[in-house]
Amino acid sequence: MLTTVVLPLALAIIMLSLGMGLTFADFTRVATRPLAFLVGLVCQMLLLPLVAFVILQAVDLPATLEVGLMILSFCPGGITSNMLTKLARGDVALSVTLTGVISVLFIVTLPILVPWAVSSFQGAELASQINVLALVIPIFVLTVVPVTIGVLMRTFIGDFTIAAARWVSLAATILFVLVVVAAVVTNLDLLLSQIAVLGPVTIALNAVMLLIGFAAARLVGLGVAQGTTVGVEVGVQNATLGLQVAAMLWLMLGDGTTPQFSEYALPSALYGVLMYFVVAPFIWWRRSLAKAA
Repeated sequence: MLTTVVLPLALAIIMLSLGMGLTFADFTRVATRPLAFLVGLVCQMLLLPLVAFVILQAVDLPATLEVGLMILSFCPGGITSNMLTKLARGDVALSVTLTGVISVLFIVTLPILVPWAVSSFQGAELASQINVLALVIPIFVLTVVPVTIGVLMRTFIGDFTIAAARWVSLAATILFVLVVVAAVVTNLDLLLSQIAVLGPVTIALNAVMLLIGFAAARLVGLGVAQGTTVGVEVGVQNATLGLQVAAMLWLMLGDGTTPQFSEYALPSALYGVLMYFVVAPFIWWRRSLAKAA
């Protein structure tokens, strides 16, 4: 029930909420601000998985948790990254563009990166069992379609959409909490046995990417606000999407029993909670600098 109904529903509502905050101009902004977008794209889609892979080489985790962390690193920024960017005095327009465009691009990278992760940590034989279309099509329906509907709603019934967005976002948040709690409870014994390693790993990935995103933007000459945005975008991931991919992967590679939250889901569940505690000092630092300026 949770993985077959509640989790897909939560993801669809989250992506609808994302789309309701987007306009077609947010997608065309890529052409008008190419450098800022390119830095965010490289950090999100290249450096984040690379950093996650490097961190995993330095620790000893079960292979399923390693694959789960890699799945999370493939995901785009979470919808709350826009709100957190605003709190951190970042460039909200850039944040919205990065979240929206990369969420769509995720469909292209998903069928390449997930089999690679499974092959790298669990073996090529297991990876060969992955049905790429069975991964891509449901994720497309649960992400790109709701985003598109949200953008169309914002375009044609803007006033209603803006008013409804808050309630849609609230519903998505409640559902997200439910699935995170379920993922943790289902694998509580494993979590407790691995928390001493998995906890620091997720925190390290979050903190390192916040710093890399901010530093990369500043190094290429972007402003502090843009650096803040890139840092938040690559430090706050769509954990619900990570949970959904993990659940679908379990259906393909598990033992064929009733769908449930597997070990693949734990990194996304844990990260989905811890990332807010990690990003909080970053936001406080940025707000303090803004007040002092």
